[in-house]
Amino acid sequence: MASIYDLKPKFQNLLRPLCAGLAARGVTANQVTILAAFLSLAEGAAIALTRGAPWALCLLPVTLFIRMALNALDGMLAREFNQKSKLGAVLNELGDVVSDSALYLPFALIPGVSPLAVALFVILAVMTEMTGVVAVQIGASRRYDGPFGKSDRAVFFGALGLGLGLDLVQIAWVDMAFLLAAAASLLTILNRARAGLADTP
Repeated sequence: MASIYDLKPKFQNLLRPLCAGLAARGVTANQVTILAAFLSLAEGAAIALTRGAPWALCLLPVTLFIRMALNALDGMLAREFNQKSKLGAVLNELGDVVSDSALYLPFALIPGVSPLAVALFVILAVMTEMTGVVAVQIGASRRYDGPFGKSDRAVFFGALGLGLGLDLVQIAWVDMAFLLAAAASLLTILNRARAGLADTP
């Protein structure tokens, strides 16, 4: 199914000059991966500690965009500047799960939001990425099938955070947003599992 992930090649082309500059300055893919995780942890802490202050929620789409750029850059540095490593692969996968959890779990602390709805979504988001990785274990390629992968989650929750921060979205709608995201994540898990099985030699 279609996913915002399909736009990644165009996004990478825009970032290629920056990537070359970072490589020339000795910046490594693993450093960029770790920076993305710390950025997510910092934004998640801001939302949690303020229990969803408008300024913290308005920073969410900015944080998610920077995180997506950093995620693209670490992959480009690894592939195009001979920085691939086993450690990098581990950091990349763990970094995504840590970042997602750090950014979305704090919504459970916002007054009026159901912690159960948030927890359900985060669990399914982690399972989505796990399904993509498990495909490799059965001999298939790493699966990024949609409709609700990492990039799609970023756009969805970036818009939700901005809407809440600007008081354009009512708090009563947030639970429904998380339940819809959970349903989309479940569909994504099924799609990735099916595609991984079909991709097996």
